[in-house]
This record gives sequence, structure tokens and C-alpha cells, in this order.
Amino acid sequence: MHDAITDVRGILVGQAEYREGGTGCTVVVCEAGAVAGVDVRGGAPATRETDCLDPSNLVEKVHAVVLAGGSAFGLEAATGVVRCLEERGIGYDVGVAHVPIVPAACLIDLAVGSATVRPDAALGYQACRAASATPPAQGVVGAGTGASIGPKIVGARRMAKGGIGTASIRAGDLVVGAIVAVNPFGDVIDPASGEIVAGTLNTARDGFAGALTLFAELGVGGALSSNTTIGVVATNARLDKARARRVAIMGHDGIARTIVPAHTTFDGDSLFCMATGEVAAEVSYVGALAAQVVARAIVNAVKAADSAYGIAGYREIRGLIARRA
Repeated sequence: MHDAITDVRGILVGQAEYREGGTGCTVVVCEAGAVAGVDVRGGAPATRETDCLDPSNLVEKVHAVVLAGGSAFGLEAATGVVRCLEERGIGYDVGVAHVPIVPAACLIDLAVGSATVRPDAALGYQACRAASATPPAQGVVGAGTGASIGPKIVGARRMAKGGIGTASIRAGDLVVGAIVAVNPFGDVIDPASGEIVAGTLNTARDGFAGALTLFAELGVGGALSSNTTIGVVATNARLDKARARRVAIMGHDGIARTIVPAHTTFDGDSLFCMATGEVAAEVSYVGALAAQVVARAIVNAVKAADSAYGIAGYREIRGLIARRA
């Protein structure tokens, strides 16, 4: 066990980024196919192929899930993943071709780096080609490259750097892992301590403003922010599509435990579940473990995120607060 989503056998992760543009994508691949579900809780989602995961619809398994920056523009990255998988003969057999089933979700990072640089088919292809069982890098990589914490309207000087993080847990033969790109409006709180570990800084930059107070500070009317936290839970549990969706639903508890407020109008919070089907397990137990690993993946993402694009990372923020004390 490496405390990573790739601890689930058969789950591969590839990441790629346009470093100067401040954006990237992360691809979670299951070449044999995984039964999948999704739960979209945020008010501003950018998603692809989520209708395929409805339990009443035909296709049972997906072959990859894409997490990307770039807002709706970043959905193009999934096209490159589809092409890469098709070249390897991976996909749903329709007789004359194998069609890879690749849902996707994007966060908005257009205010970081360059607004005209977005994940595209070439970047998705590159990430898919790089997919492996090696524990994925965390922090300012992949879909977390341009991630930030706090409303974009306050400017880079007061935002905190977000990123991507992963975690896993084993319970007997059952393994549950998660990978999450953290780009929320709200503050990130470590459930172990109850303390804010990342969030919008106050004007003096020597402490956190408190996300709930920002509503009063920024006033009403217009869009206060453009954010979104997106992720994938993977498990070796044997689930059908309805139960996979239940795990995704319960996995959102991990977002709610660590991000305050979560699931706002300004966030497109979306969580997928991929189940490889090796172990019999009670779905509520899998979902409870999913919430735990999602919460830890979020905290790991923040603590691994270095300062970038003029936005302070976890270690720099700790230094700013320590100097005040």
C-alpha cells in the first residue's frame, strides 16, 4: 500500500500539464473496464458522458475518467484519451469498433497562468500514454496545476494554492482509494485537527479571512467565484452502477468534511466511483471508507502544493502565519 488510488489493482493514473499555461489533466484508467457511478453536487459543473453512468442506461463499464482544468474547454482532453485507448483496442465492443467510454469533469483555472491555454486532445493523449500503477505525483501537477483556493475575485495575492492529492485505505481484502483535484471556493480544513490548512488570506496576509465571511465582504450580485473540486474514488469492490453511484454520493461526505462551504453555486463539485469487481463488500461500508480517503486526498493535495503563479502554497502560508505569531 502506497496511500494512493493506484493501490487498487487494475487502476492506472497518468498526468500531464501545460506548465506555463497553468493547467493540466489527470486520467484514471482501468483497461479491463470498471463499473462506474457519478454524483454531481456543485452548482456549476463541466462534465462529459455522465448520462452513461445512469443505472437505467446500457453501458456498464467505463475505461477511463478524465479530470482536467480549463473549465468546459478542458473537456476536449477526453477526446485524446479516447483516441489513445482505441489505438490499444480498449473500449465497448460495437462489432465494427471498440468505443472507449470516458467520462470527464473539469475545474475552472482560467484565471491562473493563461486563460487561452487549456487541456486539449494532445494533452489528454499524453496523460493516457503515461498512465501507470506508480503512485501519482501530488500537488501542482495534472488537473491540480492551476487549482487555487478561494474566490478568484480577491486576486492571486490572497488566494491559496490548490492541487491534486491521493489516498487509500485497506480493510481486509477491500481496497478503496481516491484522487482529488482541489480548487474550491471554501476553506480547506484538516478533520484531524479542525484547523484551516488553506483558504483565502486576509488583506494583511497573516491569517485566513474565513470563507463564510467572504459572502459579506464581496457583497451580492454577480459571480463571486469560479471554482470546483473534482475527483475519482476507485475500489476493488463488486458493485453495480447504482451502488457505484451510492459510493460516489457518500464520498462527497469527504468533501463536506474538509471544504467549508462545499457544493456552492460557484463550485461544480463532481465525484466518480470506479469499481473493479474483485471483492464482495457492503456498499455502505465502501462508501464510508470512500469519504475517509476523499478527505485525506484533499488535505494531501493542499499540503503537497507549492507556491506557483503568484499564489502562496501551504508551506509559504505557514511561514506567513508564523511570522505574525
